[in-house]
Amino acid sequence: MPRVFVSSVIDAPAAKVWERVRDFNALPRWHPRIRESQIENGEPSDKIGCVRDFTLQNGDRLREKLLGLSDYDTFCTYAMLEGPMPLTDYVATLRLTPITDGDRTFAEWSAEFECADEVADDLVSGIGTNVFQGGFDALKRHFGR
Repeated sequence: MPRVFVSSVIDAPAAKVWERVRDFNALPRWHPRIRESQIENGEPSDKIGCVRDFTLQNGDRLREKLLGLSDYDTFCTYAMLEGPMPLTDYVATLRLTPITDGDRTFAEWSAEFECADEVADDLVSGIGTNVFQGGFDALKRHFGR
C-alpha cells in the first residue's frame, strides 16, 4: 500500500491555520489547484459523512467523503470516492499541531491508497508535490509575516 507523507511549518498560530482549512468545502479558498467545490445534498460541511464534489483547475472532478473532524486535535480525515487518478481505497488526513516556539504550526498531510505497482511512485510523487505541498505553500503565502 503506497503512502504519501508531507510536512511543513507554517508561520502562523495553529488556531488561525485551522480556521482557514477546517471547512471541508473551503478548498477553493485556500488551495490553488481547486476551482470550485460544493457539499452534496446541502449538508453542513462539518458533518461526518458529508461528501464534497469539487473541480480542479484543469477540469478534473473528484468526490470525497469526510470521515473524521476534530477541532480539539485539529485534523480532518477523508476518503476519495471518485477521481481521475488510477487508485482505490484512498484515505487521507490533514493534521495541524501547534509549535509553541514562535507560535507557528506543524502541518502534516498523509494518505494511503491501493494502485498498480507501476504507477505507485508517480502517484506518491504527484500527490505529495502537487496536492499536499502545493496546499502548504499556498498557506505559507497566505500567512506570510
